[in-house]
Parts: sequence; C-alpha cells; structure tokens
Amino acid sequence: MMQASDPPVTSPKAKSPRPGPRFMLAHPAHWIAQGFGSGLSPIMPGTSGTLLGWVSFVVLSGRWPELFSPTNWLIVVAAGFLLGIGVCAKTGRDLQAPDHGSMVWDEIVAFWLVLALVTPADLKTQCLAFICFRFFDMVKPPPIAYFDRRYKGGFGVMWDDIVAAFYTLLIFALWRTLI
Repeated sequence: MMQASDPPVTSPKAKSPRPGPRFMLAHPAHWIAQGFGSGLSPIMPGTSGTLLGWVSFVVLSGRWPELFSPTNWLIVVAAGFLLGIGVCAKTGRDLQAPDHGSMVWDEIVAFWLVLALVTPADLKTQCLAFICFRFFDMVKPPPIAYFDRRYKGGFGVMWDDIVAAFYTLLIFALWRTLI
C-alpha cells in the first residue's frame, strides 16, 4: 500500500494518489508494473514507460542480437504480456485503481511488439513508430477506448496497449505498401 511519505499527485489514467519509490519497491510486482521506476515520472508516465521500452529494445538487440532477434522478441512480448496481467492486477489492487497511470509495463511490452515487427528500422522510422504508438495509446480510438472501459484488471491494462500497437503496425504496413 502507499506510504504516508508518498506525494499525492494525481494520474491521468486514474484519480488516485501517485505512489512513490517506497511503494514501488515494496513488492516485485509493483517494480515491474511501474516500469522499474519510469512510471513514477510526474509528467506523462506512459511516455516515460514507452521510452524505456524503446531504449531497452535498442540496447538488448544491439548487445545480444542473436538472443534478441525479432523472432525472439515476439516470445519476450508474449511472456511479458502474461507477466503483465499478473503484476498489473496486483499493483492495481494495491493502489485501489485497476489502471493506475503509474503502471507502464503495458506500454513497454506493446512498444517492444511494435519495434520487433518494424525491425530493421532506422532511427527516423523508430521515432515515427514511437509517435504513432503514443498517439493511439493516448487518444484511444475505437475499439481501444471500448477495451479500456470494458476490460479491467491486469488483462484490461495490457490489452488496450496491444491494440494500440496493432494500430501502429497497421499504419506502418499501409505506409510500406504505398511506398
């Protein structure tokens, strides 16, 4: 649960106080769900989580390309999605907010999916993927908004971002088809 020393900053995703480092470190699920601290950003935590996803993808793929190939990233995404259902459910319960804004594991995993499927991609293409993904995740066009309202708990937290990733990939597929 939240500690008295954690500052009460509200989140755009949920109207409950923003937890601090003490809450995040109180349980491994919180640490993962809150993107290893990136979700504690007071400004646009979802964007901070997506940036962490981007940086970790580039670093891991560059350092161990045979281990973190695009195909293996799909396995990482599937495992991350399943892990996310549990850690986001636990963290949401502990925060008393099923989709608290500080939970950014969903953005990390969904952006890994985008990058895995647009790879190989230069920096410009990765930037466009980032902007496109953040647009769909923030605006939540149908059916993303429907899923966001309809499905709660860990699955709901994870699923709407996967749909935002799908929209991003759809835009890239159309773009590559037209070029």
